[in-house]
Amino acid sequence: MTLTKEEETLWNSIPQKVKQPELNQTGYPGYTTKSEESALEQLRMILEAEGYTERLDDSTLLRFLRARKFDVMLSKKMFVECEKWRREFGTNTILDDFKYVEKPKVARFYPQYYHKTDKDGRPCYYEELGAVNIPEMYKITNQDRMLKNLVFEYESFAKHRLTACSRQAHFLVETSCTVLDLKGISVSSIYQVIGYVRAASNVGQNFYPERMGRFYLINAPFGFPTAFRIFKPFLDPVTISKISILGSDYQAELLKQIPAENLPSKFGGKSEVSDSDGGLYLSDIGPWRDPKYIGPEGPAPQPIIH
Repeated sequence: MTLTKEEETLWNSIPQKVKQPELNQTGYPGYTTKSEESALEQLRMILEAEGYTERLDDSTLLRFLRARKFDVMLSKKMFVECEKWRREFGTNTILDDFKYVEKPKVARFYPQYYHKTDKDGRPCYYEELGAVNIPEMYKITNQDRMLKNLVFEYESFAKHRLTACSRQAHFLVETSCTVLDLKGISVSSIYQVIGYVRAASNVGQNFYPERMGRFYLINAPFGFPTAFRIFKPFLDPVTISKISILGSDYQAELLKQIPAENLPSKFGGKSEVSDSDGGLYLSDIGPWRDPKYIGPEGPAPQPIIH
């Protein structure tokens, strides 16, 4: 495996094997078949021959291969397009270059935040889509800056959150547990946010593949599960197995995946955060804030709480 010196130092500081995948899946670090290992080496050799030197570690390349069903040439195309986007968008330096100073105000109109971990060691990400107020938010920020913040958080997620979570869990953590709260959502609010959600989904699917571990839609309105079934034939069975659609009685299911001490009290857990620490929306509490689990990548960017 060819790595830059910085990547090698980081890679050697974290576990290199994931927790045994469910459903006897393969294609993950520590769980690959001979043909998958061959595809991995073939992809790496092709990329090196074309001059690529970064992000050629097993974990990254296997994610691109899984996203394209281990078709080497399709995976190569996806990787090359991602690298082109990274250069053009400024992704490689965004953790140093971008400051989302309006975040404390934006959070009141579109709550999006990380908070602790699930039972499998994944960082938990919460998004309260039903609470969105785009007209008010666009008085403070704009979609371009929102997308820059999204990419900033993806980069921090990969560099800081996943590495710290892996050290705490004693196995490689590659994915998140997402809780999307639809409480109070309306047709008008969906139309308000659909442009941003579409753009954000494009970033996630094309440039950060295979990052979804578990996905919970809670407070789903009546009829939502029926509508979702229309799209199921277009989704991979493994993806479908990760998604749970729950109504207002979601607490018991969430608590099966997220320990009560880690689940915010507003969702039926026992975790509370004082306003002086930024409150739930801005505190960004998790292993990535614990010195025991911070490695050569350094501490995560400090949250802006005022």
